[in-house]
Amino acid sequence: MNRRQFLATTAIVSAAAALPLRHVASGAPQPSAAAPPKRGPVPFDPSSVRQMAKDLAQKPFTAQDQNIPAGLKDIGYDGYRKIRFAPDRALWRNEGLPFQLQMFHRGFMYSGRVDLHEVVDGKASAIVYAPDLFTFEDVKPPDPGSDLGFAGFRIHAPINRPDYYDEVSVFLGASYFRAVAKGETYGLSARGLAINTADPKGEEFPAFRSFWIEKPQKHATSIVVHALLDSKSAAAAYRFTIRPGEATIYDVEMAVYPRVDIAEPGIAPMTSMFFFGPNDRDGVDDFRPAVHDSDGLAILNGRGEQLWRVLTNPIDLQISSFFDTNPRNFGLIQRQRDFAAYQDLESHFQTRPSLRVEPIGDWSSGEVRLIEIPTREEVHDNIVAFWRPKDPLKAKGEYNFTYRLHWGEGKPGAGLARFVKTATGAAGSGRLFVLDIAGDKLKDIKPDAVRGNVSANFGKISNVVSQPNKETGGWRLSFNLDPEKAPVVELRASLFDGDTPLSEIWVYRWTP
Repeated sequence: MNRRQFLATTAIVSAAAALPLRHVASGAPQPSAAAPPKRGPVPFDPSSVRQMAKDLAQKPFTAQDQNIPAGLKDIGYDGYRKIRFAPDRALWRNEGLPFQLQMFHRGFMYSGRVDLHEVVDGKASAIVYAPDLFTFEDVKPPDPGSDLGFAGFRIHAPINRPDYYDEVSVFLGASYFRAVAKGETYGLSARGLAINTADPKGEEFPAFRSFWIEKPQKHATSIVVHALLDSKSAAAAYRFTIRPGEATIYDVEMAVYPRVDIAEPGIAPMTSMFFFGPNDRDGVDDFRPAVHDSDGLAILNGRGEQLWRVLTNPIDLQISSFFDTNPRNFGLIQRQRDFAAYQDLESHFQTRPSLRVEPIGDWSSGEVRLIEIPTREEVHDNIVAFWRPKDPLKAKGEYNFTYRLHWGEGKPGAGLARFVKTATGAAGSGRLFVLDIAGDKLKDIKPDAVRGNVSANFGKISNVVSQPNKETGGWRLSFNLDPEKAPVVELRASLFDGDTPLSEIWVYRWTP
């Protein structure tokens, strides 16, 4: 299954699940089928999952239960998407609450068992699987009484209008989760934990095993989800406070308990897709100007520098490291928000969310790591970014990270002008780069005062030109690069008024 199939599956089940919320707005519950059965309750408090993870890390790793009927495992993509949760069985469907919960069935590539629990007044009750929670069309349903658990779940809330449920968050597959803000469609993903990403020996994919979802109050603007993660190398506990809106915010509290030393951990990882754009159309024969879920990595580092690293689809695997101490924020951004930039009536790349990580507390020294993986198709997530601590995570230790995830358009807060488009083309034996820049910082600036600053670690820079762009109301910075046979060139560019920066810092890795 590829990413396009996953998005299609989510869209299909979401369309079936998006139902009017007028009964929520009016406070008058509507009749519907019975809610999912529950078993329990048992005592639960905010420290419960953390203690479970700590205890789990002291024991040998046990693989996630993959045991499901063969007819579900071999079902294929088309068969799996026919299994849909019955919307009138949603948790809290009849209770006039601002959130509802729906579940994913196990099957196809989502065969791992995930246990779900509802938390009410300090007690947790298991949400029990039942075949009649789903419709199967021509797929044979499991026998009544089967205890299969679930593959994951999704959260619905009236984010776009007050009388309508929209899917705003989904937890499905390993430790992957997605979210959208108002007016957006699914794009990039976040993960609970990354281990050994891009390692030649292979990546380890931790998985969420269990979730505890706190029942919200009638006028709540947020919902709290607790999660237990497990993997060969570590167990971990999470507390997500999710607030949908113009930007959808996740407050994340994370505690990691390694079983072994982890030399290559990825904290707050995110995964996206960049196939091609105006800066990188190598070998592309496509009517669309660009195809990507994210077009750049934005970093506001601990020194206050605002960096914009344009993404590429390289010929060879590329790993970039941005060393820092206590970064202020970083994330994968979809900066181009106009339909004209993509011309795709199906995928609507202009509505894909950006995702920024805002570290909270002391994250000490480390690096924001960017991994760009070659791909010849748009169906693959080939971009990964995360925080890598300077020191390995040691076995038997406890490591706590608190951060905030901002799902939305990703507008920066530093006030500097932004690089909104990067284009490149042949120029003799070298390359011509054309960078468009926009922002209030450039308004009413005297043209003679603006200076373009461009540098490269190898090769030769020439013909640096900074000029107003009357067509966009911004500025354009262009220059030539002669790589002089260098296999890799690191470029930096920005605009200045004397010694005062006008723009963020554009950074780019050029390869032949």
